[in-house]
Amino acid sequence: MRKHVGDLCLQAGMLQDSLVHYHMSVELLRSVNDFLWLGAALEGLCSASVIYHYPAGTGGKTGARRCQGSSLPAEAANRHRPGAQEVLIDPGALTTNGINPDTSAEIGRAKNCLSPEDIIDKYKEAISYYSKYKNAGVIELEACVKAVRVLAIQKRSMEASEFLQNAVYINLRQLSEEEKIQRYSILSELYELIGFHRKSAFFKRVAAMQCVAPSISEPGWRACYKLLLETLPGYSLSLDPKDFNKGTHRGWAAVQMRLLHELVYASRRMGNPALSVRHLSFLLQTMLDFLSDQEKKDVTQSLENYTSKCPGTMELITLPDGLVLPPVPFTKLPIVRRVKLLNLPASLRPQKMKSLLNQNVSTKSPFIYSPIIAHNRGEERNKKIDFQWVQGDVCEVQLMVYNPMPFELRVENMGLLTSGVEFESLPAALSLPAESGLYPVTLVGVPQTTGTITVNGYHTTVFGVFSDCLLDNLPGIKTSGSTVEVIPALPRLQISTSLPRSAHSLQPSSGDEISTNVSVQLYNGETQQLVIKLENIGMEPLEKLEVTSKILTTKEKLYGDFLSWKLEETVAQFPLQPGKVATFIVNIKVKLDFSCQENLLQDLSDDGISVSGFPLCSPFRQVVRPRAESKPVNPPEGSKPGDPSHVKTLEAILNFKYSGGPGHVEGYYRNLSLGLHVEVEPSVFFTRVSTLPATSTRQCHLLLDVFNSTEHELTVSARSNEELVLHAGECQRMAIQVDKFNFESFPASPGEKGQFASSEQLEEERQEARGLEINSKLDVRWRIPSLKRTGEASVEGLLNQLVLEHLQLAPLQWDVLVDGQPCDCEAAACRVGDPVRLEVRLTNRSPRSVGPFALTVVPFQDHQNGVHNYDLHNAVSFVGSSTFYLDAVQPLGQSACLGALLFLYTGDFFLHIRFHEDSRSKELPPSWFCLPSVHVRALEAQA
Repeated sequence: MRKHVGDLCLQAGMLQDSLVHYHMSVELLRSVNDFLWLGAALEGLCSASVIYHYPAGTGGKTGARRCQGSSLPAEAANRHRPGAQEVLIDPGALTTNGINPDTSAEIGRAKNCLSPEDIIDKYKEAISYYSKYKNAGVIELEACVKAVRVLAIQKRSMEASEFLQNAVYINLRQLSEEEKIQRYSILSELYELIGFHRKSAFFKRVAAMQCVAPSISEPGWRACYKLLLETLPGYSLSLDPKDFNKGTHRGWAAVQMRLLHELVYASRRMGNPALSVRHLSFLLQTMLDFLSDQEKKDVTQSLENYTSKCPGTMELITLPDGLVLPPVPFTKLPIVRRVKLLNLPASLRPQKMKSLLNQNVSTKSPFIYSPIIAHNRGEERNKKIDFQWVQGDVCEVQLMVYNPMPFELRVENMGLLTSGVEFESLPAALSLPAESGLYPVTLVGVPQTTGTITVNGYHTTVFGVFSDCLLDNLPGIKTSGSTVEVIPALPRLQISTSLPRSAHSLQPSSGDEISTNVSVQLYNGETQQLVIKLENIGMEPLEKLEVTSKILTTKEKLYGDFLSWKLEETVAQFPLQPGKVATFIVNIKVKLDFSCQENLLQDLSDDGISVSGFPLCSPFRQVVRPRAESKPVNPPEGSKPGDPSHVKTLEAILNFKYSGGPGHVEGYYRNLSLGLHVEVEPSVFFTRVSTLPATSTRQCHLLLDVFNSTEHELTVSARSNEELVLHAGECQRMAIQVDKFNFESFPASPGEKGQFASSEQLEEERQEARGLEINSKLDVRWRIPSLKRTGEASVEGLLNQLVLEHLQLAPLQWDVLVDGQPCDCEAAACRVGDPVRLEVRLTNRSPRSVGPFALTVVPFQDHQNGVHNYDLHNAVSFVGSSTFYLDAVQPLGQSACLGALLFLYTGDFFLHIRFHEDSRSKELPPSWFCLPSVHVRALEAQA
């Protein structure tokens, strides 16, 4: 009866009276050993004490407010004093200082109230009494729940877990399925209340499984799915894949995979295949590192089965309760380690014209270097790339990918994700071997507009799931920048040539890449045409073309223009519309040194050839063959460049600088390079060069020893000379009669006008100019009839100073006229008894004044046996003096002296004109006084 009265007082709000009656009932019931009612009385005493200590209640968050404020330290201190009475004061009665003005009533009311520690002890005692009765399970469970709520307010989680563990094992008979679900849900809430999140998630999952127990005729899959979603935080599981890119993995992967599998199954039983695909994709993406090889195969096979009915997308999925599931991109299938934007091929890279390039130079800072500017540039370099893409051209991005799967991974519809410029991505499909390691993959696309384009990522379709993978969300990826400028469209030029492609790839020191290499084999002195077809394979007209050439470093001396062309004929076909072809012709002329090596000269000398003793009347009759034993059949490696069997190499680059379309307007152009590899085989060599005087003082004979170094019969010809036939390995001498040259009349070379040209350079340039002039007059050419190949044999570089002096006109030009007719080569005719007028003219071509001079004319007869007869006083008579006088002659001036002779007998007479030696004549070199030999034939007088 006391216990009933205590219950009524408690219900009536008479807290002090209920405490008194509960204490009395406990004492009475202990004496009679009525444990069921004793447990109930203890539970009532605990309830009244809880109401006193926690007037705000124990239900959830509202009871937690009692633990805040100034009473928390005191409460914490009293917990360590078992049996101590604690006075808990209503927070509403506190003043601003936290002191109750009338504490006597509170102290009196608390005499019969249990302390917080005693409340828990009494709950334990009451629960132990309830456990003695099998039918009191519900009451025991309820007492455990109450005790847990009190312990939750007191922040005593471990003790609360002991009560909950006891509540789990309480046997409640004949519970319905709904009651079981409710029981596990309450347990989950209580574990959540005391901070045992994983334990809470466990019982919530048990409740979810109970919703679809086999005994239920209509399983509640939606309720099961909802409860499973609520368990995710307890297992440190988030449905946002971005959370798994932050540091190490959190939670037990095995439990998380089991829970995700259950979500997949529950969503499938709910009839939502898109949800199943999303959860299974999430499982594969986030748990890939924890799946075994067999599990990877099973999961991917299941995913393919699901996506065959409902493909995976990148759309958000919103659940009925408002939960939004973010998309799951497959950033690990495949794993991308590096992204690199590739520059266009060398032949397609746009370049800025220099005149416009200087206008873009920033002049914001007057300093050459500023650390602030350098720092900003470094940050920009991490994103912006220093090359350009071109509108309408295919651009490439290289990805280094890795297949982590134990089987072949097939990736379909892999393309680029870009922004800033309209971009047409050209998807690719690839198949990666199992655990392939880093594998390069190139993704391509075409920018359709100009501006700044940013490569944000890539998209794939793997196992039927479409994914948009952004670079910002990829962990550990390396990139040299993702932003590049797209310039306006330019034409594209493709070249094809009449020559075969070369196996030799030229490597210029400047680092320029060569798109095409061609090769040709020529004999020294040969010229060949290179026909180049220029085809515009782009979409813009080709409006501008510039062609330049560059000869790579070579040890060989080149004479003349190696490459020559006429661009006007090609430019006349411009603008070249897309798909049209223009023809460009380049002349390749190889003219190396035609001199021979010392050992071959020695061989020829040993055979007894003497230039000085060479008869003038038969210049083509002497044949010289080098000794067979002196010429090796197979020349050793490292033979000297002058070896006749040595094949020399010339390499050059033709650069085609072209532009057109909108890119030309913006000042951009492209550069296309053609590499030319020429192998030069020796044709003929000049083993010796010398001169002999001719009958005329203004002419001389140039003697050339010509050696045929080819394996074919060869003919050599010069201007106004017949052909000379040379067999393979044969050497012959040819004489060419040439007019002497007035080298002083040559125009000054550009080097002579330079202020910094050395005397050696000037002399070398003069030498080259003289050699070029002589070679053009000689026009020595060779021909191989069996091959139908011809070429030029140049004497440039062969003529030494002595030969040049013999070929040069003397600065003083002497002319002798007989009866007004020049007398130089042929005999002048006259009649016996008639006076013959003799005139000597002097033309001064030197830069100085010369003269005066005195000349004596001495007639003689040549008996053709080495005897000259000078005693002709009875045969020749002078009309006047035999000595002629010439006054001083200024530069570029002329002077003449006149006389007359009378021949008394018929015959051939020669006139020897001799200078008088004086101080003025001795100052000049003897070669300046070279007068022609005068031959006069006296005939019978007419009747």
